Amino acid sequence: MRARSIGLAVAVALLSDSAAADQPVVLELFTSESCSSCPPADALLGELAQDHPEILPLAFHVTYWDGAGWRDPFALPEATARQKRYASLLPDGEVYTPEAVIGGRESAIGSDRHAVLGAIRRAAGRSPAASLDAVGDGGAIRVTLSSGAGAGTIWVVGYDALHRTEVKGGENGGRSLVDANSVRGISAAGRWTGAAFTGRFARPPGEHAAVLVQADDGGILAATRVAE
Repeated sequence: MRARSIGLAVAVALLSDSAAADQPVVLELFTSESCSSCPPADALLGELAQDHPEILPLAFHVTYWDGAGWRDPFALPEATARQKRYASLLPDGEVYTPEAVIGGRESAIGSDRHAVLGAIRRAAGRSPAASLDAVGDGGAIRVTLSSGAGAGTIWVVGYDALHRTEVKGGENGGRSLVDANSVRGISAAGRWTGAAFTGRFARPPGEHAAVLVQADDGGILAATRVAE
């Protein structure tokens, strides 16, 4: 019942805006399997990853916990760098886990359900800057962007849907952790200048992929899952 009530609240808030339904709100969770405060945030992300195409949850596992008795198998230096970049752009200026960044513009404690859902609703009210489509093409991704207002970096992201890890040490030692939408690779693939754009980029590691267009101030201008 708990998951269903969350789903109803989010779906009603988001699907009222057709643009938000066409392009998902990006929720980035900065997390680590070595952080004892992170499992509740991971669980919330997992709930939002189920049956909610209007939300694109991505779990970025950071590296700075890896010396605390357990090495997170999904930790990426790129995730740590991305979070530090947000710290330089967002008002709180902090680097911590679990941190949720919504739409590239707001941050919240990743386990704070009320704050995270509120930020998702606000992000859903912002129209995407351009129409974005991405299609898998063998080992590549074909990206098409319409003309629009703004400019930004085109990011390609690869992620796995679900993993269960038996943690052997650190703060979560002895626990079986479930990780949803764990990012396995992210790279800056190109630049959108506001003009219509087409491009073909290498596919990153991961079962699934997504494309984000992000302004220099951190705001997500457009986002989509890659159609296979």
